[in-house]
Amino acid sequence: MSEIRAEAPSPRLLEQIRRQRRHTLELLAVCAVGLVPWTVLLAFTLPSGYTVRQWRTTWVGFDVLLLLAMAATALLGWRRHRGVVVAAVTTGALLVCDAWFDVSLALGTPDVWWSAALAVCVELPLAGFLIHRVLGMLKLAQWPMPAKERVR
Repeated sequence: MSEIRAEAPSPRLLEQIRRQRRHTLELLAVCAVGLVPWTVLLAFTLPSGYTVRQWRTTWVGFDVLLLLAMAATALLGWRRHRGVVVAAVTTGALLVCDAWFDVSLALGTPDVWWSAALAVCVELPLAGFLIHRVLGMLKLAQWPMPAKERVR
């Protein structure tokens, strides 16, 4: 069996990757800190009830988005395209959001049991399965590392 050897990335490329990573992490940290007061403000100022004008459009639109994400995940998976990772994570996140909104918006109604059953038996297990599969794929990925850190 022949071994495929990739050329080591240049120090300049590695530094660019480190810089982009640092900037991304700084941006996410600032956003997370900024979200705390916003969330507290919403908790105290949002009404507990609200009349919605485009209920059907909102839910049908969300389900169309979920359908497109699932279809993209299936298509990219069948084609063995690495973009399946992004599609699967997106689908998983949308499934978790769908479960959350279905259950939380049905609280206090007889529909809450149907929503909870779908969340527990369908949406959350499928989301967990997709995330688990993505984590398995990421374990197989080869990440660039400086030559001094490589084991030979």
